[in-house]
Amino acid sequence: MIETADGVGPKQTGRGAARRYELFEALVELLTQEGFAHLTLDDLAARLHCSKRTLYGLAGSKEQLVRAVVVHFFRHATERVEAALAAESGPAARVSAYLSAVAAQLAPLSPQFFEDVAGFEPASEVYERNTRAAARRVEQLIQEGVTAGEFREVHVAFAADVIASVMVRIQQRQVAAATGLADAEAYDCLAELLLHGLSR
Repeated sequence: MIETADGVGPKQTGRGAARRYELFEALVELLTQEGFAHLTLDDLAARLHCSKRTLYGLAGSKEQLVRAVVVHFFRHATERVEAALAAESGPAARVSAYLSAVAAQLAPLSPQFFEDVAGFEPASEVYERNTRAAARRVEQLIQEGVTAGEFREVHVAFAADVIASVMVRIQQRQVAAATGLADAEAYDCLAELLLHGLSR
């Protein structure tokens, strides 16, 4: 059984659930490439070749639908990031793999999508919550490296706080405004700085 994104709409099984999943995937593809602020439910229905009633079956309003789509994207992005992490063993390789995987998940997303997310609080809150979860994951990975003796003896909580601050600045579009870097590029730069700073 596939649960609908963030619990929006009733749970379904079989063909109904598969159809809902396909619609969410199509919505992710559309919104992440074009943004969503300028699109109406009529626009979405036309682009997805479905009825507005079908979209209302996913969520009760455009705002709820957008939030559900953002949740759907981050849920599956997290699964892919964790899969990339599981393929690595050494602490340095795991930190690099994690941040590189985050960058890879964000890379295909359009600047307009990020701008629209930043301007829509329910979606921005989802992005921020996922960013903070990612920062906690990096803290765990740093601690693993320090414990294993591969990283220098650093103040892990401080390092994690600095990393979290940068990740939140990326999420809030402040890094893009200050440097011109896309979110994915900023994560790549963060990974490079972090690994050089932790190496013995």
